[in-house]
Amino acid sequence: MKTTSLWRQDAQATNYPTLKGDLEADVAIIGGGITGITTAHLLASAGKRVIVLEALKVGESTTGYSTGNLYAPVGSYLNVLEKKYDQETVRALTASRSSAIDLIESLTQQFNIDCHFKRVPWYLFTEYEPQNAFIQAELETAQAVGLPAYNDEPRTSLPFPITAALRIENQAQFNPMAYVKGLADSISGPNCQIFENTQVTYVEEGQAHVVHTEGGTVRAQQVVHATHTPKGIWFLHTLLGPYREYALAVSLNSAYPEGTFWDFNAMHHHSMRTYVSDQGEPYLLILGEPHKVGHKEDNEESFQKLEQFVRERFDVKNVEYRWAAQHYKPADSLPYIGRRDNDTEIYVGTGYEADGLTFGTLAGMIISDLILGRENPYAEMYSPTRHNPKKAAGKFIKENVDVMAQYIKDLPYRSQVEDLADIALGEGKNIEMDGKNYGAYRDESGKLHVVSAVCTHMACLVHFNKAEKSWDCPCHGSRFGVDGKVLEGPAYLDLSRMQDKPSSTNRYKKITSAFFFTASALASAYFFRKAMKEKGYSKSKKGGKRF
Repeated sequence: MKTTSLWRQDAQATNYPTLKGDLEADVAIIGGGITGITTAHLLASAGKRVIVLEALKVGESTTGYSTGNLYAPVGSYLNVLEKKYDQETVRALTASRSSAIDLIESLTQQFNIDCHFKRVPWYLFTEYEPQNAFIQAELETAQAVGLPAYNDEPRTSLPFPITAALRIENQAQFNPMAYVKGLADSISGPNCQIFENTQVTYVEEGQAHVVHTEGGTVRAQQVVHATHTPKGIWFLHTLLGPYREYALAVSLNSAYPEGTFWDFNAMHHHSMRTYVSDQGEPYLLILGEPHKVGHKEDNEESFQKLEQFVRERFDVKNVEYRWAAQHYKPADSLPYIGRRDNDTEIYVGTGYEADGLTFGTLAGMIISDLILGRENPYAEMYSPTRHNPKKAAGKFIKENVDVMAQYIKDLPYRSQVEDLADIALGEGKNIEMDGKNYGAYRDESGKLHVVSAVCTHMACLVHFNKAEKSWDCPCHGSRFGVDGKVLEGPAYLDLSRMQDKPSSTNRYKKITSAFFFTASALASAYFFRKAMKEKGYSKSKKGGKRF
């Protein structure tokens, strides 16, 4: 079994240079995933000089660890959003996502990108009769907003009984890593410079922004944070919940189903699809078992539950690949795409939940239009400066109470072992030494890797991710390798190594600012809620306006 993304085997290698020196451009884009590369293509095609800065390799972070499914519906479910918003909002949501899928198909054809793009039906089904009414409600909303949705039971495709299903035609699948790498290769040139292994360390904002990296700088009029969640400390982080989700690619002894399948249950959600590699090898992909980043002691359990789920329903020959991916849930169920503030030239695309390939492409469309001064019909709906406090308050409070709880839980220190010698092979533990907190991992050869356990974003203590061998922050989702290097999330800087000056020396200064940052956010929510109650927006459950 390979512990990496299935997509890597069919994606071409990239070898873009590392930034060394100082450059200027019209637009600097931080992140070389589907959001960043799509934005770069659209801007460069319009004549803008663009520089893309990728900390690792193009397409090999979040984009390359998704399931490669493209669809107009969303994980928050259309009938739920219709109740929260209205039918016209849901219609705009599905129309915008459909336009993003069309763009991917168009670019695949235009640049002849070998990424296995194909149109397939999308199914939502349930195995449990009590959930039939929900499937019917989703079908009715999908039809009402103009999607090609039908009542269906894919009994010939799935080898286990279901009680209800809907089908939406003309959705799609592809290899996301191959697509992004192929698109990057097609646009790289004088108007679009791409740099890999170039970690951004901070953004100096001004009339012309300066993006600092370890090897040089980029001066630009506009900066786009295409990093799945923006880098640095933003109020926007209080509106996002970071989640980790797990995936398997298995081989079967039986037929493979054709299409994208979502298994709906009030207690869980799984998605499934088939992929045939360049070598003609078929795989069934299964995604599910999400939890908040850094909140699960034994991540191996998530893979075990996923394997149990698929083995109970399919004749599994072997588990061939396994990996995990990260997503960020927005407080009001819609992503944040556009200008960070009304008077800034800093742009962001985040809060895609588990629908990032389609929303990432849409973000490229919206952000490029805003920079080019073009009208976009969806820009206002997704704007980070929109105000939907009634729709966001519940999740906003929940996520920030959780962040506060993580700070309190790990104070003053979090020591899981008394001595470094107590750490077994393959284990990572938090340990307090000399008044500082460290994360220590002993690899299979017996070598210890010791880093500061204080997240460089807002000073939460990181927790060890056993399944992926990483240090994960439970507050805002930053993740670090066992060597301390940033893997993803809002943190700019690596965790300092034991032989270096520990970042934990300033932990309490950071915690104080972080504590008041989060506390002020919660206080704002409390006083807003109180004001809304006084205006009659929270009445009895039997009727009236509810919030």
